[in-house]
Amino acid sequence: MTLIDLTPRSAVTDRLATLPVVIIGAGPIGLAAAANLVERGIDFVVLEAGDRPASSIRLWGHTRLFSPWRHLIDPASRRLLDAAGWAPPVDEGRAPSGHELVDEYLMPLAELDAIRSRIRYGARASAVTRQGMDRTRTAGRESTPFLLRVTTADGRVEEMTGRAVIDASGTYTSPNPLSSSGLVPMGVGGAGDRIIHALPDVRGTDRARFSGRHTTVVGAGHSAANTLIALAELSRTEPDTRVTWLIRNASAVRVSSSADDELADRARLGSRVDQLVDDGLIEKIDSFEISAVERQGDGIRLIGTRRGEPAVHDADLVVGATGFRPDLDMLREIRLQLDDIVEAPVRLAPLIDPNLHSCGTVAPHGFDELRHPDSGFFLVGMKSYGRAPTFLLATGYEQVRSVAAWLDGDMRAATEVRLALPATGVCSTTSGGGGCC
Repeated sequence: MTLIDLTPRSAVTDRLATLPVVIIGAGPIGLAAAANLVERGIDFVVLEAGDRPASSIRLWGHTRLFSPWRHLIDPASRRLLDAAGWAPPVDEGRAPSGHELVDEYLMPLAELDAIRSRIRYGARASAVTRQGMDRTRTAGRESTPFLLRVTTADGRVEEMTGRAVIDASGTYTSPNPLSSSGLVPMGVGGAGDRIIHALPDVRGTDRARFSGRHTTVVGAGHSAANTLIALAELSRTEPDTRVTWLIRNASAVRVSSSADDELADRARLGSRVDQLVDDGLIEKIDSFEISAVERQGDGIRLIGTRRGEPAVHDADLVVGATGFRPDLDMLREIRLQLDDIVEAPVRLAPLIDPNLHSCGTVAPHGFDELRHPDSGFFLVGMKSYGRAPTFLLATGYEQVRSVAAWLDGDMRAATEVRLALPATGVCSTTSGGGGCC
């Protein structure tokens, strides 16, 4: 049982009272944080690196989410949208694509007057600290504003201050390397253009790149499964298109959700991939641990070991679907308290340990599990899960509801953390991969 700290937050001093809360990221969790702050009358600024909301989701928007609409809409956001005359999705039991999530929900939310006026697009937070303090200075720290360094779309560097920081910047743009050691593979500098980020649009905008080529997908999670299915379908109509699935373990644990997984679209992924392997449309190579890569003509060679013996594998292209990790470089001067293994906040880590929990058995949690030694700083959303896989948006919505209540001094609401998640299948870090929603 988690013991919740009921001590009220530190008083907001006159020095802090005039400053906004700074939210990093205008994705679904960042916008949900904004909606909760709107309802509580707390001033805020949203920093979004892209030129529109949900820039990361747009990169994989062709992919269908696992969760149905009813689990994807933040309650506070829904209340604001309903008041503005928003038309909700007709079938809230259906799982939308990423593009549908953006177009039908996140764009209308970001365009609400109370939120739109507070979003700064083309503003990338590159560093967070305390004003005039590095991480070693303690005296007066809690009453000192946060200082953020921001790089704008035209290359200018600015600084701004805030009373608190909610980092909802996600992890999609910080993929795990291909190598089994967790390091960038040796030789990647000469072959990096042959390595493609997770979840390319195989049957859409990226079709020409994959047609008629041999693509190897590295990873054993749901991102890998989606790409494998798309490539196999492409191979049915495009001659000479070959698909290889390469994993470092003997089996792909994470793709195999249990039969009672309430997220039906996810539960079907594993069986579809297995069938495509059986049909010969996907070649599966297991127990391959990558240590280096090298350019091989117009293609790429993966170098490593297989079952303890030296091994190589050649392909035209490699899709890295090995999961994601948080970008912590920007937080070097913030006092963080992270778990040594999954890089999640230490109080949250035991609740999301993929060796013990599936995605749907994660206990409800809020501000208390998300706190760090620098009071007023919070990691939320996928970034709060560190390297633990398969974050659900509903969990992030409850996180920011609790954090907003804490910022408002409403300890009763902040500590009444409740969340009903769908029962889900296996979520193991042992086989790589990653996913959300």
